[in-house]
Amino acid sequence: METMTIQSSANTLYLVRQAVERERARLELALELARKRLKPFEQKYGVSSQTFMQEMAAEDLEGGDQEYVRWAGEFILMERLADKLAQLQEIRILD
Repeated sequence: METMTIQSSANTLYLVRQAVERERARLELALELARKRLKPFEQKYGVSSQTFMQEMAAEDLEGGDQEYVRWAGEFILMERLADKLAQLQEIRILD
């Protein structure tokens, strides 16, 4: 983990802390929504999205290319959101 030192006033530290917390909350909500959008695909085909990405092709889906693109897109979005959230959760602001 990297360490960054910023010398500033208490008010600025408060603003930075609040900005990080708001972004964290936004990402948590977006991640929850992405997971909810993946659920119907997983239930319909009886596989996890991870399995879908590793083993399935558009020909395996009733909706063909369009359904494949939607499912894969949601999964990729979910992974990116999870990565960003993990990075934010590593931030520690020391007073």
